[in-house]
Amino acid sequence: MSYSQLYRWVMICLLPHMQPLVFARFCNPSDAKSHSQAMKQLMPDAKFLIFLNIGMPIEQEE
Repeated sequence: MSYSQLYRWVMICLLPHMQPLVFARFCNPSDAKSHSQAMKQLMPDAKFLIFLNIGMPIEQEE
């Protein structure tokens, strides 16, 4: 099992005049939600998106 399979929930930070940044990865959505609430208090001008990173399966070479 790879690292990306363990931490499928991703939090993206959107700051004005900057590219989106993968801010953190989580095992479950409740951890991501509570972390984003804490970060919103520390960084009120930033926006945070949480999503499930399913990923694409790696194709087998023949």
